[in-house]
Amino acid sequence: MLLLKDTSFLTYILALASPETFVQLVIAAFLAILFLQSGLDKVFQWKGNLAWLTGHFAKTFLSGSVPLMLGVITLLEVASGTCCAIGLVEIVFWKTSFFALLGAEIAAAVLVMLFFGQRIAQDYAGAAGLVPYFIVTLISIFLFDIKIN
Repeated sequence: MLLLKDTSFLTYILALASPETFVQLVIAAFLAILFLQSGLDKVFQWKGNLAWLTGHFAKTFLSGSVPLMLGVITLLEVASGTCCAIGLVEIVFWKTSFFALLGAEIAAAVLVMLFFGQRIAQDYAGAAGLVPYFIVTLISIFLFDIKIN
């Protein structure tokens, strides 16, 4: 609390990091939370997710490959979230962003896969809901790449 006496928390954080670094940290945290939570939810709620997705894709050409698709998406979501979490530490301590960039690139691939699935299932609202995440992810790729160069 003494630290916050004369300045806001945000000002204190910005004093420690450039605005570019601060944005990288926030986006890496956002992607880590998003994809770790989503991936781990699929791991711990496998049967429920599989049942829902089987119904979701029942009338599509993807109906026979739902378990494989769920496994691939789950693995990639956990990998993306883990890379972004490692990237947070890397940005703070080593001022590089290799793992954050890798996590964001995996996240972009996952979002394209999810978007494809939603469109095939004709869940247009679900597909549209992915667009803001995709935009943030694309922006993060540019921001993390700047840090490496």
